Amino acid sequence: MDLELLTQKTIEIVRQASSFIQQEAALFSRDKIEYKDLNNLVSYVDKEAEKLLVAGLKEVLPEASFITEEGTTGQEPDPDALNWIIDPLDGTTNFIHGIPVYCVSVGLARGKELLIGVIHEPSLNEMFYGWQCGGAWCNGKNIKISTVPQLADALVATGFPYYRFEKQKRYMYILELLMQRTHGIRRMGAAAVDLAYVAAGRFDGFYEYNLNSWDMAAGTLLIKEAGGIVTDFNGGDNYLFGGDIIAAAPGAHPELVQVISENF
Repeated sequence: MDLELLTQKTIEIVRQASSFIQQEAALFSRDKIEYKDLNNLVSYVDKEAEKLLVAGLKEVLPEASFITEEGTTGQEPDPDALNWIIDPLDGTTNFIHGIPVYCVSVGLARGKELLIGVIHEPSLNEMFYGWQCGGAWCNGKNIKISTVPQLADALVATGFPYYRFEKQKRYMYILELLMQRTHGIRRMGAAAVDLAYVAAGRFDGFYEYNLNSWDMAAGTLLIKEAGGIVTDFNGGDNYLFGGDIIAAAPGAHPELVQVISENF
């Protein structure tokens, strides 16, 4: 499998989906919102973008299955197989409210082994992409993880929970600790964007729980190829399908894991 060529083909398909999203952004009204469950929003834009992605990716790699947020394929995914892992519009709530922080995220994995990651942020027209052993890139330029020596020098991103509030007190305590031990905390509202920014050295770390594989797959590949470290909240490797993630520069990661694992 020529991963570099496959990545270039994936980029073109992702760009088409992003173009559709931006066209709809100018026309979108809130009466078109749907609710999957509490605070979990979706729109026709998410669904149609996913259809575009699935149709295009089927053509370039027919043997791969799909793990998708909106369930376009109607198939029960096998997490151990070769899968495209797709979030057609990460940051739907931002999109719906006219906040220009959202993206298309597409990863390719064989089981937990990540092969390709492509994230496009249409509002800034930034295409982040990478493939296994091929490095991480943004708009043709090689990107690298930051070189901060310690957590005290780090700018850290996270996401706020919108369900499973039983862990909210522990989460808020970690937030309080990190406010005191870092350069600051940011909450963008799109996990895939956060991960891309870690890979590019803009953020020095990211953590969140209650995530799905489509939130993490592409960004995780980018961070690893850019020289970063990715683990679950306990410092292990059960992040892609485990629901929680810590991704950071090597200088900040050990302390970030310590703060979170001791208090969550």
